[in-house]
Amino acid sequence: MSNVMQAYCQVTQRNQRDELILNHLPLVRHVLGRLSAQLPPGIDLENLESAGVLGLVEAAANFDASKNAQFKTYAYIRIRGAILDELRRNCPLPQHMLEMAARVRAAHRQLPAPVTVEALAAATGLTTDEVADCLAAIRLTRMVSYPAERELGATRLDAPDAAMQEAELRQVLANAIDALPERERLVVTLYFREDLRLKEISRVLGLSESRVSRILNAALFNLGELMRDRA
Repeated sequence: MSNVMQAYCQVTQRNQRDELILNHLPLVRHVLGRLSAQLPPGIDLENLESAGVLGLVEAAANFDASKNAQFKTYAYIRIRGAILDELRRNCPLPQHMLEMAARVRAAHRQLPAPVTVEALAAATGLTTDEVADCLAAIRLTRMVSYPAERELGATRLDAPDAAMQEAELRQVLANAIDALPERERLVVTLYFREDLRLKEISRVLGLSESRVSRILNAALFNLGELMRDRA
């Protein structure tokens, strides 16, 4: 291949890469919006967004269209991974949050299943909002470093008594969603089934984003407890 042709191919590839990046920048916001719904308050989202953009750039540089994969799917995975890597490098949880989370964990071990957010609040002396924030913090530690043998609110699908068929698991999940309080059920539906972000859900319900985030985190915990109890 001549030098001119090599230069032309390099320019073409660079232009294609840049086009992929520009066309998929909104995907970074979407991925971050989905993750931020399950994060405790006070997280530096701008820093995480920058990490997500770097993940998108890396995805565009390494994408191989000949493998018949969709770039959006490939980029979603790389963006999410880059954001989680940034969370691993910089633990954002202040000491007081870690201490409250430890109290919630200890209370959870002592309470009979299924545990509720209200029961945790009563046992720890925290408000339900503080418990919801702690649950988000605990979920964050599970996302960025693999959990201990038993995670708060997690359903162990590999346990012998929980080895059920996929259809049965779906039914258990559906029943658990139906058992949620109305507002929690609505937020879960909008977040998972309608694929809405916090900002969009807050507009639909006329609530602040922080309020929606706490409702979602309480709902996720309650779902885990209900499924664990019924499995």
